[in-house]
Amino acid sequence: MSDRSKQIGSYDREFVWHPFTQMKDYASRDPIVIERAEGAYLVDSEGKKYIDGVSSLWVNIHGHGVPEIDGAIKKQLELVSHSTLLGITNPPAAELAKKLVDICPPGLKKVFYSGDGASAVEVALKMAFQYWFHKGKPEKKTFVCLDNGYHGDTLGAVSVGGIDTFHKAFSPLLFKTYRAPSYYCYRCPLGKTWPGCGIVCADEIGEILRGNHGEIAAVILEPCVQAAGGMVVAPDGYLTKVREYCTRYDVLMIIDEVATGFGRTGKMFACEHDGVTPDMIVLGKGMTGGYLPLSATITTEEIYEQFLGDHEELKTFFHGHSYSGNPLSCAAAMGNLEAFQNNNTLSVLPEKIEFLENELREFEGLSHVGDVRNKGLMAGIELVSDKKTKESYEAAEKMGWQVAEEALKHGVLIRPLGDVVVLMPPVGIEKADLTKLLRATYLSIKKVTEKG
Repeated sequence: MSDRSKQIGSYDREFVWHPFTQMKDYASRDPIVIERAEGAYLVDSEGKKYIDGVSSLWVNIHGHGVPEIDGAIKKQLELVSHSTLLGITNPPAAELAKKLVDICPPGLKKVFYSGDGASAVEVALKMAFQYWFHKGKPEKKTFVCLDNGYHGDTLGAVSVGGIDTFHKAFSPLLFKTYRAPSYYCYRCPLGKTWPGCGIVCADEIGEILRGNHGEIAAVILEPCVQAAGGMVVAPDGYLTKVREYCTRYDVLMIIDEVATGFGRTGKMFACEHDGVTPDMIVLGKGMTGGYLPLSATITTEEIYEQFLGDHEELKTFFHGHSYSGNPLSCAAAMGNLEAFQNNNTLSVLPEKIEFLENELREFEGLSHVGDVRNKGLMAGIELVSDKKTKESYEAAEKMGWQVAEEALKHGVLIRPLGDVVVLMPPVGIEKADLTKLLRATYLSIKKVTEKG
């Protein structure tokens, strides 16, 4: 290891507190120091290349070093790097808003910018509450969310989350919500079996709304895939049912596309698979192609109009961030959409998805793989100690992490969710690199779980 790498590692261990990382374990080894990137690869300080198997925490879309995004940022740097969006505007923010409305499901018209997914979720929750307040229904102030759901780590987002490992410690700080069952078919919380179940998990939301819609402002959920919950994939038609219940009981529907948006599931937005338009859609992560922080809450004209009034009425949405609509971030997002167009990204995805699904079938034959699931290029491979009983491994065995460590030897960087091995490469990944990613993951799982 070079002297520079040693110095960076020393500074890192001494001064940096990493997110979602047990620092006792982390500090016991030399860190991987990523210095540069090219295409689907990250390159460390020693020159070793790794396939970016989880898109740098699900943000990178086309790969690293995208000419359209690079060029858009450089061009904007020559003009202005930041200007507030409070009461004035800038060209990238306005132009991007138009582009986003053009590609969003029909009926979504107004774009509110934030810096990350959790912040955009907070916006959606506050907008929903204030919307009903302005409509003379202040009693509609709570939310329906899903077990196993994840919407970020700010307190509002945690309140509508459902992963106890992440959220239970903060329960005294959270507001009341109604929790509905996850659409986790492999481990159905209702003891049903797909497809004969009739998507009863969605009906559970209907039952909650039927009895409590008078106090519920909105239903919030991740469409098609509960990503942080273990890449849990919803059955077809689930979202349609939930939309129907929200409409029937006059409750807003908030769709969190932070992880699933921008091509991850094979369409620009996951809710398109069921042809659903929510009342609010939350975007983040891949919005700038993995370059800069930016998120958005996009809502309908009808919701927006409830906030219009004379100054003294105090109907203003009193919420904002210092970097809302940052010109550099918005320029990067424009470059991201340009890359989608130039590379025909969405039209070439079906072939990649079909290849992924065909290759994933081989994983089902491994003796300790309980379930293999995907939606588009979002995939989860669930490891179990007993395939017949679906018994999980003990947490202390850290099987998912063992697989990730083994994959490093094959030049692949992945990050598990418990014992679910997650694959979420850039949607722009070349087939040869996708093949390498899948093969390395297969061999790593086989070696770790079968001890050979």
